Amino acid sequence: MSAGSPVIKDLSLPFDEAQLRQIAEDFPTPFYLYDERAIRENARRLKRAFAWNEGFQEFFAVKATPNPHILRILAEEGFGADCSSLAELVLADRAGLRGESILFSSNNTPASDYVQAKQQGAVLNLDDFTHIDFVDHQCGGLPEVLCFRYNPGPLREGNTIIGKPEEAKYGFTREQLFQGYKTCQERGVRRFGLHTMVASNELYGAYFAATAEMLFEIAVELQSSLGIRLEFVNIGGGIGIPYRPDQSPVDLERVGADIEKLFESMLRPAGLHSLRVLMENGRVITGPYGYLVTTAIHKKHTYKEYIGVDACMSNLMRPGMYGAYHHLTVMGKEHAPTDGVYDVVGSLCENNDKFAIDRPLPAIKRGDLLVIHDAGAHGHSMGFQYNGKLRSAELLLQSDGAVRLIRRAETLDDYFATLQGLE
Repeated sequence: MSAGSPVIKDLSLPFDEAQLRQIAEDFPTPFYLYDERAIRENARRLKRAFAWNEGFQEFFAVKATPNPHILRILAEEGFGADCSSLAELVLADRAGLRGESILFSSNNTPASDYVQAKQQGAVLNLDDFTHIDFVDHQCGGLPEVLCFRYNPGPLREGNTIIGKPEEAKYGFTREQLFQGYKTCQERGVRRFGLHTMVASNELYGAYFAATAEMLFEIAVELQSSLGIRLEFVNIGGGIGIPYRPDQSPVDLERVGADIEKLFESMLRPAGLHSLRVLMENGRVITGPYGYLVTTAIHKKHTYKEYIGVDACMSNLMRPGMYGAYHHLTVMGKEHAPTDGVYDVVGSLCENNDKFAIDRPLPAIKRGDLLVIHDAGAHGHSMGFQYNGKLRSAELLLQSDGAVRLIRRAETLDDYFATLQGLE
């Protein structure tokens, strides 16, 4: 796809009803199903969009889909891992990612997490000026390479998920940023990076070029004022996906081309043409290629029409937490008339446990399989156990068409495993 080509949301599924019912015979619903072929193709597309930058690398945001089987697939495509906690660092290690293929971007970080990250050779992306001394003292000295997270405050607008930058808990101010580089330079650090993350699930492609421009300006100023040549600039992630059918996906090719123009006009004349451009997307990499599959188990008529399914908000909290839209397909009825209007609900003792509200759908009966689209990021990973609900299985639809279990469903034994003194 060339830059500027029109793009539309794809509502097709990589399986049909017969295939899905066969899968459900082996793995009871609800479960997550990820499309390996589509994930790999999408990963390659992002890399092609930034192929003009010799050092470009995407560090997949582990928080989006923290399954080592997914991380291994992405590692095979040349991705690193963006980690934010000790557990995510260990996940990356178990997926075979080592050293500077890991970026550790955390906030309010415990000393144990920094120690683990440094032991693994990860690049530390510090969130606060005071963390320079904290890492120095807790980790037995500063590492060879350091990155700082920049919060531009009122100079940039955020969006609804992260909020206004000046009200966000993340990052250095501009003054702290320059002082931080100077302090670390004086303490012997010689390799530096710069990072920001000011939006999440953003569909306006020009936003990312504007972010790159902001960081490129700082890179030029750091060289002129402090003599520091940044090794890399991480323009963050946050590229959104079109959850609604009337939305269009971000044109990755256009984003890459726009940032290339800025790179050539701003950094090459300053002699910074070797600077690496990094990203840390999660949602746009796996989000459209994961599906939550659930079965209709009840139909209720009161003041509204309700379809009760065997999944609930503990499987996918985005609709209840954010009021987020996720498209629904009733398998076998993809082309049937939408002659019903339903709330599709789970069984939690919370009224926001709804996957859809007043949604026009085909007539649904008990036993129908429903597929919730765009659940491949921030889906299973945000699960919880309220009401004693157990997290579901995760399955991989492999490139060869076979289906493999990559995380089993939780059991009651798992639920009670951490309790003590019940003997």
